[in-house]
Amino acid sequence: MRPKRILSRWWIKLLLFFSVVGPGFITANVDNDAGGIFTYSQAGAQFGYSLLWTMVPITISLIVIQEMCARMGAVTGKGLSDLIREEFGIRATFLMMFALVIVNFGNVITEFLGIAGSLELFGISRYISVPVCAVIVWFIVVKGTYTSVEKVFLGASFFYVAYIIAGVLAHPDWSAAMVNTVRPPSFHDFHNSAYLYMIIGLVGTTIAPWMQFYLQASVAEKRVSIKQYAASRLDVIVGCLFTDIVAWFIIVACAATLFAAGHTEIHDPADAVVALEPLASKYASILFGAGLLNASLFAASILPISTAYTVCEGLGFESGVDRSFKEARVFYWLYTILLAAGAGFVLIPGVPLVKVSILSQVINGIALPAVLIFMLLLINKKELMGSHTNSRLFNMIAWSTTVVLILLSLAYPFTQK
Repeated sequence: MRPKRILSRWWIKLLLFFSVVGPGFITANVDNDAGGIFTYSQAGAQFGYSLLWTMVPITISLIVIQEMCARMGAVTGKGLSDLIREEFGIRATFLMMFALVIVNFGNVITEFLGIAGSLELFGISRYISVPVCAVIVWFIVVKGTYTSVEKVFLGASFFYVAYIIAGVLAHPDWSAAMVNTVRPPSFHDFHNSAYLYMIIGLVGTTIAPWMQFYLQASVAEKRVSIKQYAASRLDVIVGCLFTDIVAWFIIVACAATLFAAGHTEIHDPADAVVALEPLASKYASILFGAGLLNASLFAASILPISTAYTVCEGLGFESGVDRSFKEARVFYWLYTILLAAGAGFVLIPGVPLVKVSILSQVINGIALPAVLIFMLLLINKKELMGSHTNSRLFNMIAWSTTVVLILLSLAYPFTQK
């Protein structure tokens, strides 16, 4: 009887986990979008294994920050933008939304750059691939329900296993990779402006500001209660660990191939794919390219939704993919405009798309502290969170992340020669 009871208990817990899984896992994995892939690839190509140490503190911070958002969504039943408006007023909300729309628009452009670059490898012009893919992601979101959209996004998340396979096929120096993952950096390294720029970009692409708004809004829309929160927290932790394992393997793959062969500059996201083919194998190249397309399509759907959620919550408009176009006109029109504008920008000849891509991730890192400060002030309000305020450890990690990012951003201009 005892083994049966234990088995039954675990089965119930597993069912509960799958009933709430989605928001945390999806949000974390969209993080490995075209901009993320480009940033991780450039980190590996330019610095080899030496930036792998960043994955440890970034992963810890990501788990803490994402857990804070999910907890606020479960306790309050409201999105982050909603809470900022209620607690800090419309002016602060407007300024935050304005900044996020600008930052997120750069990220949306990056996703369509990834779509264009990946399909151009197969001889498909961006003037065909970008408009067609924009229409596909529009229909997935606008014509679907939350449940159907979430299933599509969860399926796309597991495709990131391709990057782990690509990393293994690249035959890296596993000893060097492991040592550099746990070895702290030299203080002298921080005098290198390119090194500092890349660290800010790695943080910005892994813990992007939009993620916090999207995750909390998704938890609230899915109506995850505090009773279900244990399973939801596991969803967040599993998602964060999985996405950063994928990021680690992207850096390793490019360090083992591009950096080792002297290809230290990636001028286009597709360069990482092309360069891997002669150095690793055609299978690694195909996997990397397919992963880039999947990641770009995935994030091109999520990023405009995140922005639309943020703006509509902040201004009090109806929002959510479970609502019809008539019920949430502002939400869907804003989503449509961002999608169309991002796709259209990629089709303009002569635009420095790669610079926009890498710069957008750095801007994410610079903008993140402002979002974290609002989050920390909110989650530590007892009248709002009750007994579910932050622990001392979580406050220490989140505030340390905020302060370090501010210091890195302030220090970067002084490293320029």
